[in-house]
Amino acid sequence: MLTVIQAPIDWSFLAWVAMAPFALACTPEIPGRRVVLASLVVGFLYWLGNLYWITPITLIGWVAMAFYLAWFWVLPAVAVRFCRSKGVPLFLALPIIVVGAERLQGFPMGGFFWRFLGHSLYSNLAMIQIADLVGAAGVSFVIAMVNGLFVEVVLFVGRRKSCGAGQAPPYGLLAGAVTTLIVVAATVGYGLWRLEQTTQYLKEGPRVASLQSNVPQSVKKSFSKSVQLFDDLMVDSKAVSKIGVDLIVWPETMVQGLLDPKLWPILDANAIDEDKAFHRALCDHAGNNAYVLVGALGGEVMRDPAGRLYLGRYNSAYLYHPDGTRDPQRYDKIHLVLFGEYTPFRRTFPWLFQQLGRFLPEGYNVDYSLEHGKNYTIFEMKDSATADQNPQSDYRFAVIICYEDTVPYVARTFTLDEQGRKRVDWLVNISNDGWFVRFSKNPERVVPTAELPQHAAICAFRAVENRLPILRSVHTGIRCLIESTGTIRDGYLASSDAFPAKAMDRTGLTGWFSDKMPIDTRVTFYSRHGEWFANGCAAAFVTATAWPVGRRVVRRRAARATG
Repeated sequence: MLTVIQAPIDWSFLAWVAMAPFALACTPEIPGRRVVLASLVVGFLYWLGNLYWITPITLIGWVAMAFYLAWFWVLPAVAVRFCRSKGVPLFLALPIIVVGAERLQGFPMGGFFWRFLGHSLYSNLAMIQIADLVGAAGVSFVIAMVNGLFVEVVLFVGRRKSCGAGQAPPYGLLAGAVTTLIVVAATVGYGLWRLEQTTQYLKEGPRVASLQSNVPQSVKKSFSKSVQLFDDLMVDSKAVSKIGVDLIVWPETMVQGLLDPKLWPILDANAIDEDKAFHRALCDHAGNNAYVLVGALGGEVMRDPAGRLYLGRYNSAYLYHPDGTRDPQRYDKIHLVLFGEYTPFRRTFPWLFQQLGRFLPEGYNVDYSLEHGKNYTIFEMKDSATADQNPQSDYRFAVIICYEDTVPYVARTFTLDEQGRKRVDWLVNISNDGWFVRFSKNPERVVPTAELPQHAAICAFRAVENRLPILRSVHTGIRCLIESTGTIRDGYLASSDAFPAKAMDRTGLTGWFSDKMPIDTRVTFYSRHGEWFANGCAAAFVTATAWPVGRRVVRRRAARATG
């Protein structure tokens, strides 16, 4: 059930009972070691099956990641078993444990904010609006609360059958049912209220366009057809500019070169010619009265611990202005993917760094490891209709690259300034999901994986949390406009030929679409206070997990002392 509730199957109605079998299995009547072993094995198999889309990149990393994530089944199993042994009501305990485990899953190893219970309800707009108060964790909490109540009902029925009619009235169960009903009703009521008031806070923004490329990742990572990839995107980009748009967005790293002239003197001569050509073409193209945002490599001259100079590389976004110039700023991706974009210990433990290189995507040299960006860059643009009368910037936006749209703190950090005021009007997500599709040869077609719709679904929560629309431009993936309500918008104002109207059908395609950006002026509680709710649940979860383990250690030491 935990598998089928998520996109692309989307049987989200099962989410309300999907955790129940797990909670019922974690009974104190079974030895703790057996519960630990069973949950580890089942969790490992669950993640192996649901992360199958990693296998084209790295088999070793797939197995290692599944084993690591399996422990986030073990810890909740121990906590649920302890709560059941102490008679703690599961309608309270289970949501705290689930949210706490999800929060901890997002901490180590760069974090993996994927397949949370709440993500299954991404299309249930009334339910997910509470994310602007408590984040995606709040949605997981409500779902898990209903699961906990369902388990309590099952246990009560079982006890009644075994004990007969003489069992005490279920006042606790009735109280739990009333409490759960109130929480669900309040969640839906709040969601409907926020949805109804949205139009009062919307203002029409600029016309934007998103491009989508679609080539095998083997072609892209070989760098053998960099010019062809660029030229193909330029054809679509020029077609978009003819219909009159203000901002054109290209996918992540589809310009395979360094666009910063300051770095050209230290590059190979052949590379310089290619990079210069890319830069000039983008300047000329943007000069047709449109801003053009592209994903490309960034660079900076750095010094290693031995004092040697080297070129540090970034996954970057560049903005070209309608006057034919490049913005002096660039955004360098801050939250890199472990073993996909960087390998740890490059400078501190070089030997270990080389050994860990085997976890990198196939075909990449260990020296590919990128540098982390440091600055949360805000790009500015003027409204083309008022550019002559208004010297000030009309709009501000930020870029989140690839899996940064799954990481809550990145989008939230972009949203507000130091005074708590909204400093961006929308977010742009440029990404490359080309790693997670398979190109068949006979006939030649693209076979998408579950990663593509799940990636888009998770991104929708960033829009609700901060009331920011998000424009996605994704290589092979789902290119769409996500409204500040979390609506993954179907349809568009204009598009290339044969472009699907339904957003979730836009996988493995080449083309473009354009639409008007709906800007939401609301500032949310979540933007101001972040993961306060999830952190509180995580603290309670750690306590519930550590308490029985600590008690057992104390008892053993006491037994040895009295020995």
